[in-house]
Amino acid sequence: MMKKNYLEAVLLHSELTESLQRPPSRFGISANQRYICSSHLPVATPFIAYHACHSFAMSWSRFSSSSSSYPPKTDAETLRRQRISSSKLYNPDVSSKVPVIYSSYYDISFLGIEKLHPFDSSKWGRICRFLISEGYLEKSSIVEPLEASTDDLLVVHTEAYLNSLKNSVNVAKITEVAPVAMLPNWLVQMKVLYPFRRQVGGTVLAGKLAKERGWAINVGGGFHHCSGGRGGGFCAYADISLCIHFAFVRSNISRVMIIDLDAHQGNGHEMDFGNDERVYILDMFNPEIYPFDMTARNYINQKVEVVTGTTTDEYLKKLDKALGVVRSNFAPELIIYNAGTDILDGDPLGGLNISPDGVVQRDEKVFRFARERNIPIVMVTSGGYMKTSARVIANSIINLSKKGLIDTSARRGLNQ
Repeated sequence: MMKKNYLEAVLLHSELTESLQRPPSRFGISANQRYICSSHLPVATPFIAYHACHSFAMSWSRFSSSSSSYPPKTDAETLRRQRISSSKLYNPDVSSKVPVIYSSYYDISFLGIEKLHPFDSSKWGRICRFLISEGYLEKSSIVEPLEASTDDLLVVHTEAYLNSLKNSVNVAKITEVAPVAMLPNWLVQMKVLYPFRRQVGGTVLAGKLAKERGWAINVGGGFHHCSGGRGGGFCAYADISLCIHFAFVRSNISRVMIIDLDAHQGNGHEMDFGNDERVYILDMFNPEIYPFDMTARNYINQKVEVVTGTTTDEYLKKLDKALGVVRSNFAPELIIYNAGTDILDGDPLGGLNISPDGVVQRDEKVFRFARERNIPIVMVTSGGYMKTSARVIANSIINLSKKGLIDTSARRGLNQ
């Protein structure tokens, strides 16, 4: 009998100790622990009860100590503001520069793989070379942006999405270049995503310069198919959304208008700001081509559809009407102008028949709309899938300079 009681005592001690040494839940002692305490401890020997309770006390002490060291929870908006405030993307010295932003790192070139996509991934550098060679821009006056860091990207993007870019297959799907899937990810990061992150830094910095100078042009950027949780259509990072959030915090902007005149619908920024009354979206796009995002279309404040085959005259008339509507509907403190050139006649993806001069007139209309109202404007170049796009964009910037809507001379650009 004594041996049996001893064995029961040992088993009871073991059961009590095992249960009570498990850390309590966030809400206190678990149901199982409460049951054992109430049913077993009253019949336990003093020795067993003492050791069981001692084990529990030690366990609770360890849990309390560790839980008290947990950092306090930070809500998403506070964390976003902290990331923006500590970012270095607004830091480059631009005192002797004009608000034209470009880096040689923008251009994507790797063993000819970039030629497998119709997008001209060297157009950014060619735009600047045209402007420099024709005397409208000095190389030394161009602003070079920083690369957007992971913390910068987390201002908009989910951690899960950024982690997905560590898989080359996912990057291949986003860029629509299948061979990228076979490359080691470190190489994809260096040759594909790093140039994109530099362009993101350029768009964010353009928001700052536009507020200070009245206008800014990022020769790259305009990745309007990417939202915080999803990329696509050669858009891996949501630079427009990032630019806007930085402007809210760092430039004290409270109302932003996106004028998206790329041939494709800007479904990325539409998903990001669908329920944000601080952002007004005017999107003029061909509804018969990618991305066919009906959910995002519900978030467009002013939707202007231009079907396949739309001519220059018809296009410009629709734009004039749209800008007229905007005047009475929204008073922005900053305009983000997504100036895609895939509206050009002959573009393999846009489906529209807009002449090169039509693109120049389009850009002038948007800049005049902003500048005559003293609204800072950021221009990003977005899509354009013909080699002629670089020449057309350069001509448009030259025209803006000739019309006095911008000044690309370093001497006078500071006073714009």
